[in-house]
Amino acid sequence: MLKPFSQLEEKMEFLNRIIQGDCRQILKALPSQSVDFVLTDPPYLVNYRDRSGRTVKNDGGSADFLSAFSDLYRVMKPNSFCVSFYGWNRVDEFFSAWRTAGFRPVAHIVWQKDYTSSARFVQYRHEQAYVLAKGNPGRPARPLADVQAWEYSGNRSHPTEKAVTILKPVIQAFSKPGAVVLDPFSGSGSTAVAAALCGRRYVGIELEGRYCQLARKRLAGAASYTRKAA
Repeated sequence: MLKPFSQLEEKMEFLNRIIQGDCRQILKALPSQSVDFVLTDPPYLVNYRDRSGRTVKNDGGSADFLSAFSDLYRVMKPNSFCVSFYGWNRVDEFFSAWRTAGFRPVAHIVWQKDYTSSARFVQYRHEQAYVLAKGNPGRPARPLADVQAWEYSGNRSHPTEKAVTILKPVIQAFSKPGAVVLDPFSGSGSTAVAAALCGRRYVGIELEGRYCQLARKRLAGAASYTRKAA
């Protein structure tokens, strides 16, 4: 269990950790204005099930977990960015949570797939995220193109796993070396791995223990790679 807020603030014990638990509770223990950048991939609220039957926690009908964005806003430093993936058909609920928290949308990023992940009324060939601002952050030195190439992760560690390679450019654009990057819906840790490989510190919060374990193993591998490259 995390220590009380005052002790966390003194020792920064949440840094470079994957913390198991409900982010709505864990975030309340994190110090205010302690995070430089948030990159997260919350459940899309679509009852997703992959071909092997794997599902995602909190991906059902209730959007209650989106209340976590209010505490996300609190723990972020002034004039900083949050990039959040979202479910396009529930975008009204995502926007409600973002605006209630205090965020304002400043950009939108689309990753174009070279394959069809699903087909109904149209072929689904992209993923998307909003760039949300707290306050008035400065423009990135090298603005990211708002259409990016997608790379399929293979979903080996998690049913909706994002490839580290698509996350690294986002982290590099919206944060500086040494920054603290937070992902409150960490899954198997792709954001944390990408942050570590980019020379950032990280905080991951994940509800399911099995994915916390996978994330920690992946981070151990990333740390080994970073040491060899140094």
